[in-house]
Amino acid sequence: MKSIIQIAQRYGFAPVDIASLVYFRVAFGLIMLWEVCRYFNHGWIRAYWIEPTFHFTYAGFGWVTPWPGELMYWHMAALGVLAILITIGWFYRASALLFFLGFTYIFLLEKARYLNHFYLICLLSGLMVIMPAHRTFSIDSWRSPRLRSQTVPAWTLWLLRFQIAVPYFFGGVAKLNKDWLQGQPMGLWLSESMDFPLVGQYFDRAWMVHLLSYSGLLLDLFVVPFLLWKRTRWIAFAFSLLFHLTNVRLFSIGIFPWFMIAATVMFFDPGWPRVVFHNILKIKHKQARLSVETKTDQVTNNALIGKQVWFIAAITFYVVLQCILPLRHYAYAGDVNWTEEGHRFAWHMKLRDKSSTATFLVRDPVSGWVEQVLPETFLTSWQTRKMASRPDMVLQFSHYLAQQNPPIEGHTVEVRARVMTSLNGRSPQLLIDPAVDLSQVKPSRPPASWIMPLETPLLPLSN
Repeated sequence: MKSIIQIAQRYGFAPVDIASLVYFRVAFGLIMLWEVCRYFNHGWIRAYWIEPTFHFTYAGFGWVTPWPGELMYWHMAALGVLAILITIGWFYRASALLFFLGFTYIFLLEKARYLNHFYLICLLSGLMVIMPAHRTFSIDSWRSPRLRSQTVPAWTLWLLRFQIAVPYFFGGVAKLNKDWLQGQPMGLWLSESMDFPLVGQYFDRAWMVHLLSYSGLLLDLFVVPFLLWKRTRWIAFAFSLLFHLTNVRLFSIGIFPWFMIAATVMFFDPGWPRVVFHNILKIKHKQARLSVETKTDQVTNNALIGKQVWFIAAITFYVVLQCILPLRHYAYAGDVNWTEEGHRFAWHMKLRDKSSTATFLVRDPVSGWVEQVLPETFLTSWQTRKMASRPDMVLQFSHYLAQQNPPIEGHTVEVRARVMTSLNGRSPQLLIDPAVDLSQVKPSRPPASWIMPLETPLLPLSN
């Protein structure tokens, strides 16, 4: 018990340099401001939340709907203002809380817009609410001298490092599947990027496809341990930088590579921003670090107080939850890239290439009346594209179609779907059992019996 207390004191509540936490606050705020500006510049606010007449919702969050009229613009503008306040550290706690709530609201509005980096932002913005990242280099600390501090508890740094490590590690775990190890869908993507500088001419070679597939796998699995070890830290960071810059060139994934580059430096020594800053100002290195390092070795308490015990319990629960969620799909039958059961919130990033076509049949079982419905009649093109390859969204849209056709003489219509899907270059096959009346199927715990098993074989890479 004593050793556990000592570990908690040293790695949980011992003071460390605040500099890297301040850096993260500024970097987070600036990147979030950039993201908000992108939504205004590209017209995505109207396209994603105002123009659609139907939104795919998450289970239990059907009550979350877009603001009426033009208020979604005001909501996004408010997120931009909050990002600025976080950056400069003005009313930081309130700004971080409101940003977390406002961004999570945006995230919950449309399941068809699910992105792993949006999920990561929700988690990190929630953690920042409890981070004392405004104790220096902020307007809050300038206005309130009692708030100022050059140190923060060590748990702030380790919790952020853990959350940044999760997408890396579980992104690697997710790559341990047959398709990825056989070079798909990497081969499909590289064949479309033959104009890549220097090495693009080799993108149609099997050895290059396997090299990049296994390189991404190994980097995701092992970059965090190498970042934590001082001797290999710079090498690991260089490889992660190359990895993210390659992703910028190959894929259209928005701010995610830049955000991860900015976040990965959190694995460096806590005082690195202070050292950089003072070196820029040509102040002696040792003097810059001495005042902080002498403090960080001090542990004032020999026992954990009650609040700290409860805090450790809450953080432990959070950490365990973040480790369990990405693995839940192993409890379900079938290929998760096909069924999508357990795919979200599991850091399955750029792992499968799916193309689908979907048509729906609405039928009155008494009169025999049948109507074929194309999803484009009710959905936008991007919603249709996402929905067609995701069974849970096909089910949700089927219920919507049933609601659009009121009961006829006391009985409801039937809704069936014919969805042909190709996974990672396979020949298309049925994704949904076309004999099942989806209007009568209720969302339930996986596995879903109405999802057809994946049967078509993966095509081998050509040399």
